[in-house]
Amino acid sequence: MDLEEAADRLYALAPDDFTAERESLAKAAKQAGDASLAKEIGRLRKPTVAAWAVNHAARAAPGAFTELADLGARLRAAWADQDPAALAELTRARGPLTARLARLVREHAERAGRPLTGSAATEMEQTLDAATVDEGAAQEVRRGRLTRPLSYTGFTPAPAAAPKAKTATKRPAEKRSGGEREDRRRKELEQALAEAERAAEEAERGHAEWAGELAEATAEHDRAAARVESLTRQLAEARQNLTAAEHRRDVAARDEERARHAATTARHKAAQAAHALQD
Repeated sequence: MDLEEAADRLYALAPDDFTAERESLAKAAKQAGDASLAKEIGRLRKPTVAAWAVNHAARAAPGAFTELADLGARLRAAWADQDPAALAELTRARGPLTARLARLVREHAERAGRPLTGSAATEMEQTLDAATVDEGAAQEVRRGRLTRPLSYTGFTPAPAAAPKAKTATKRPAEKRSGGEREDRRRKELEQALAEAERAAEEAERGHAEWAGELAEATAEHDRAAARVESLTRQLAEARQNLTAAEHRRDVAARDEERARHAATTARHKAAQAAHALQD
């Protein structure tokens, strides 16, 4: 077993089964003498309900998610080319496709006994939207190993305005130069904005990951605390039972001593009577 096989097995499971199986696989790797693999398996994050639902559907219906990735690639290409007609067409196709996939994810989740509601449903839809805009998100979705929902905070490709027709009158050189400087300045600002948005998205993903880790650790703490409380209560009951048993034992010991003494005395008197009868 290697890390890829372990990850495939884990992310195919329901969230409730993830932690126990992760511990089992890590233990097996350690017993096999591969401590490094055991640590890597132990670092694999438990998926949120929304992430699990997308993983589950992506594994069950990979063709549908290939279609999503293909539309996203064409949408990004049209944006790069600033092709208004293609952008308009692909944007119109994007909504129905993501809606159909969202229904597919919900159906598979319901069949698995984990229907999506509330924030989990919203996070699932945001993940599908991110996959049509961000290539990295699309790849993560298709692998079926998401640990948290995805989101896209940058600009969504949209149809660009058609360029104005060129006039026969030439602009003065100084206006042309000023326009070029303005274009360069705008591109620099757009690039800086894109980088800032990517950094913010990465920070948000990091926060979401640690928030998930905190939730998991809190749940484990609560389970352990409940177990300690239960054992403490059982220990108190056992101590009470022990005290009662000790008291019963002491009473029985005293009564047994009295009965033994009475029996000895009675036997002695009987022996005396028998001896007197013989005389």
